[in-house]
This record gives sequence, C-alpha cells and structure tokens, in this order.
Amino acid sequence: MSSYELPLPHLRMTKKYEELETIRIRCLNCHKCSLGDTRNNIVFSDGIPNPKLMLIGEAPGFYEDKEGKPFVGKAGQLLDKIFESVGLTRKRDVYICNTVKCRPPENRNPEPNEKEACWEFLKAQIDIIQPKIILLCGNVAVQSILGNIGGITKIRGKWFNGGENVHGAKLMPIFHPSYLLRNDSREKGSPKWLMWQDIQEIKREFDKL
Repeated sequence: MSSYELPLPHLRMTKKYEELETIRIRCLNCHKCSLGDTRNNIVFSDGIPNPKLMLIGEAPGFYEDKEGKPFVGKAGQLLDKIFESVGLTRKRDVYICNTVKCRPPENRNPEPNEKEACWEFLKAQIDIIQPKIILLCGNVAVQSILGNIGGITKIRGKWFNGGENVHGAKLMPIFHPSYLLRNDSREKGSPKWLMWQDIQEIKREFDKL
C-alpha cells in the first residue's frame, strides 16, 4: 500500500515520524554546547509519538548515553512498571524524551546554557506531537517548562496549564523514578505511595481523551 492510500490517522503518524526524524538528525550533528563533545550517543526519544501523552525527563545517564535511549537502566525499568500498573506502555501509549539530549559528565544536572542549547529540539518534539498531557519527570524538567515554581515534593500530582508554549497541554510534575529507587518505602505518604496516586490520576485523564 502506498503512503497516499493509508488511512488519515496513519498518514498523520507517518508524517510525525518523518518530522521527528528530521529533528533527530539535526540533533545528531549538534555541538552547540560542550556536552556534544563528551557524549557517546544523543538520547533523542523512545516510545510512540502519541498525541495523548508525553513524558519529559531530565538528562541522560550512563546507560542512556551508552544505548541512545531514555530511561533504560533501573530507573527506566521502574518507570515501565509504573505505566504498566495502569495498563500503559511506552511502545503503545507514551512518547518519552529528555530536557537535554546528551549526558552531562558524572550525571550532574544540566547547566542553563546546556538546557538553552537543547531547547530547540525539545520544543520541536512538543510542536510536532502536540500532546494533550505532558508529565514533567523531576525538578529539571519542571524548571525547563514551568520555571521555578517550587520543589517536586510540593508540586507533584498537581495539574498545571502550560499555555501556548506547549499547545495548551495539561502538565503534571511527577517524581523521577531514580528518586523512587532511593526511597523504597511503600507506606502511606511515601514517595512510592504518592506516585501510585499520581499515575492513577494520569490514567483517568488519559482515558478521557
């Protein structure tokens, strides 16, 4: 079947893949900041460009830099389990990317100039997908989109309106799975317990779309 014979939803998805691939190639050749000189791989995205749900993480770590995919270590395995607990998967339901596409040395937080250099790629991903829901995973992602509105422990689980910059998407800050791995308790009020409340709320909004 040729592309012009594909049903409209498939045509739209194909176009998104093509547009994202163009941005990925541009990112592959980017050396606007020093991270481009120390990376092994760019870490552009994973999952599917589903306009319902997008997750923005912080920055690639060791395993992400090695494999070229976001959330592939223990934190990624936990993230997959969190999604699977409510029937979501990255292969079918979620587009996943990071605030910056190259690993900062020693897994430090990205610096302002590094986030600024990478913003064109993140903004392009948002513009192409135009997700209805964006999960901001960790403080770095929150600050990159919403600014300094408070620490993740105080704002997680709350919905924010991102405005025109993110095409009116509903935004929810959530704990980074690395933080959850360091806080293993499942008691009521613990980070893992709170994450369980948040993912159920996210699924409720997802099901409305």
